[in-house]
Amino acid sequence: MNELAKPILPGEGGSDYERYLRTDALLALQKDADEWVHRDELLFQTVHQSSELWLKLAWNEVEEAGKLVSAGEIPAANRLLRRAVACLKIVTEALDMLEHMSPWEYTEVRKVLGHGSGFDSPGFRELRRVAKPLGEAFHTARERAGLSLIEVYTRGREFDELYNLAELLIELDERVTVWRVRHFKVVQRTIGADVIGTQGTPVEVMGRLIHHSFFPELWDVRNDLTQMNLPE
Repeated sequence: MNELAKPILPGEGGSDYERYLRTDALLALQKDADEWVHRDELLFQTVHQSSELWLKLAWNEVEEAGKLVSAGEIPAANRLLRRAVACLKIVTEALDMLEHMSPWEYTEVRKVLGHGSGFDSPGFRELRRVAKPLGEAFHTARERAGLSLIEVYTRGREFDELYNLAELLIELDERVTVWRVRHFKVVQRTIGADVIGTQGTPVEVMGRLIHHSFFPELWDVRNDLTQMNLPE
């Protein structure tokens, strides 16, 4: 057992766990205590850095899902999209931690953020990038099956995989919106809704983004489906 405990992987760290996960580098990415303007900097950095890791996983899964849909492998794509949705749930729940900061004490942390803003999140930027080709791949698959968007739903029992794909797209879209709503409320609770953000953007602008979506046609089709079934 002593031999099995010895690291065999290359890299830094006293164990293969540390070497594989590169914990030396990972845990050095946060400010040291002697660099903090307030001890809540560790909380703030931990939430945002871990969120970027989950978002990296999410957008990679979404990108691969788009390729799988294009190749006609819809069940495999759906599996990856379920992962991406789970990632977004984790990122949203992580925002709860930010509300453990005092609004007054956070003003000290805010002073050292420079022009840093959630608008510059590489994870969300990549997610926006890969969502478009995924949507295009979905519509190509739908057309290949000879279905209108309405028929994806009215004939969903016949085309279960395609229907599930459509619902995973809207679930992904919804989870981004839920994150935006939660993020807006966290910001409002922390610094207020009538102030200017770190990049000179009013906080209220963040609230308007709640109405943006990756796949608006998937939301609009619900209006059509409801109208189709209304009594005359």
